[in-house]
Amino acid sequence: MESLYVIKIGGNIIDDELLLAAFLKKFAAIRSKKILVHGGGKLATRLAEKLGIPQQMIDGRRITDAETLKIVTMVYAGYINKHIVARLQSLQCNAAGICGADGNSILSHKREKAGIDYGFAGDIDRVNSNWFKQLLENGLALVVAPITHDGKNQLLNTNADTIAQEIAKALSAAFEVSLIYSFEKPGVLLDVENENSLIDVLHAGYYKELKESNKIFAGMIPKLDNAFAAVSQGVKKVVIGKGEELDQLITGNSGTTIGHA
Repeated sequence: MESLYVIKIGGNIIDDELLLAAFLKKFAAIRSKKILVHGGGKLATRLAEKLGIPQQMIDGRRITDAETLKIVTMVYAGYINKHIVARLQSLQCNAAGICGADGNSILSHKREKAGIDYGFAGDIDRVNSNWFKQLLENGLALVVAPITHDGKNQLLNTNADTIAQEIAKALSAAFEVSLIYSFEKPGVLLDVENENSLIDVLHAGYYKELKESNKIFAGMIPKLDNAFAAVSQGVKKVVIGKGEELDQLITGNSGTTIGHA
């Protein structure tokens, strides 16, 4: 079975042009089929501030009102997505930038949670795996912005970590998928302030213990929940680590590997 890498790029890299250039050079060098999923870093927040549009966050997730949806669509599916694609083209990596509305690729519904109105935030219902396969088979590297749609003329702002996980799961029947979450830390840490406390391999039982004893940084829990969901549903390998070490994350010489049992 052919290899596929689904890689989520962290906001710390998107916000730094030098880090972004170095990261994309490593991404372009991957010889296997590949998909890059990105968020928006701080650009959407800065633009909202300039336009005088207040921003609300709950548990690290943006409340997406109608005006904020316009901003994140412009920033994520527009400038950032096409900026990454243009950089990859300059590296002779033929890339196509998409969001979930393109090709009906990612269908979602408006998030509903008791007592919290997230606005136009989306939770994923379906990934159009055949459409992704067709693009990949045509030799394209895909760059996916975290905007999806509900099939009823509504765009939805959707968590990029979850998009990466759902794409990886959907394509695991056709490819040997490795899912890589890159962010600012070297991996999952026992002590968030100590980079030497890296957990090399994290199994589900140990993760449960760490959560129950409040030893996992709260901001990591959604990412880790996504990671364990992926390995339990067909994804061959999930690695979490520092974006600057992408080449080492791919070879397994860096980061935290999520265990299958």
